[in-house]
Amino acid sequence: MSVSELAACDAVTTFGQRRIAPRACIIDAKRHIRTFLGEALDELGFITCAGAGADELRTLVETHLPDLVVLGLPKDDVEAEEIFRILGGGRYDGKVLLIGPKESHVMKAMRQLGDECGVALLPPLATPFSAEGLRAGVATLLPQQAPPSPAVDVAEALKAGWLELWYQHKIDVRTLAPRGAEASIRLRHPAWGVVPPAAFVSDESDPQFRSLSDFVVGRALDDWHYFVDQHGPVDLSINLPAGFLEDRSSVSALCRHLPRHPAFAGLIVEIKAGEMLDKIDLAIDAARRMRFHNIALAIDDLGADWPCFLDLPSFPFVEIKVDRAFITGCADDRLKQAVCRRIVGLAGSMGARTVAKGVETRSDLLAAHALGFDLAQGHLFGKPVSARKFARAALARPVGVLEQP
Repeated sequence: MSVSELAACDAVTTFGQRRIAPRACIIDAKRHIRTFLGEALDELGFITCAGAGADELRTLVETHLPDLVVLGLPKDDVEAEEIFRILGGGRYDGKVLLIGPKESHVMKAMRQLGDECGVALLPPLATPFSAEGLRAGVATLLPQQAPPSPAVDVAEALKAGWLELWYQHKIDVRTLAPRGAEASIRLRHPAWGVVPPAAFVSDESDPQFRSLSDFVVGRALDDWHYFVDQHGPVDLSINLPAGFLEDRSSVSALCRHLPRHPAFAGLIVEIKAGEMLDKIDLAIDAARRMRFHNIALAIDDLGADWPCFLDLPSFPFVEIKVDRAFITGCADDRLKQAVCRRIVGLAGSMGARTVAKGVETRSDLLAAHALGFDLAQGHLFGKPVSARKFARAALARPVGVLEQP
């Protein structure tokens, strides 16, 4: 994006009823620090750029027009003075966040230098810090309202390459070991930041809906190869509309493009329970055919309509995912527990495994364990993250061991 285009973006302060995402520039000599801060700020809604020192800072400030500059401690006093010379004297009107050891001599010197140059300093962030500490440090720059489903041109997003898949672990309830991951679509706009699916995913009548489905399939399979190269194979689940199953050419293309790698264990396609019920004969037929191509169907967001699946002539579905509305807070809600027990019983009688969605607290996890769920998914184990971060951090980190109540 050119300087003129970025300036034009600055002239617009809202997207729907939401503030345009702020931009941050990270300057630190250590690449791994720049990567960590970039991803952390990314998740907070910033559009980020990064550089190693003063030379790169000058160009980044001129071209990206950041609202925030995040500074690690410089290598020496010459570098520090050059950084603040670039930012001082009215040439930069954003905020600066210093990151370093609390009350160190270097930190004190940096703060004094910033004040002398007339730079607007935020309270410094002492290392080590948490994600919540970083959020608190930049809170004044964060958008104040969530997007009220603004319209986004999906065709433009597809052409420009703004779409991504983010990944969230499925966790074994008994061992807390990772047991695959679900992919969910995101749109990363160059001016508005990360836009959630509700802001751009429409229904099956949208002319771009099939293109979105094709994107999800293609990107998930590409990411699977990336995960294998970075860490090892991951069992993936993707979300598709029931209407995708009506197009035999798309289904055939999916079957043909599955990885031929010996470590590929198959793909799970999740379809929402309500959509599946509307096209149950189609879903059953597709599940029967696709399983011979190493593709399985799962029922997503099942809740109070679970009795509708009791009398099916066939049940070729490998997984039932319970709607988060019946999981979050179920430890203290007998009605939710009753629904969950019925669904777990249904899955058990049909030979399918169960997933508890929306596990946010330890009590939710313990309740899911007591109710007999096989897998759990939710923010207790981590939010959905980009493929790069998932491969680098989430895949390599064990979750832990479940303590018995």
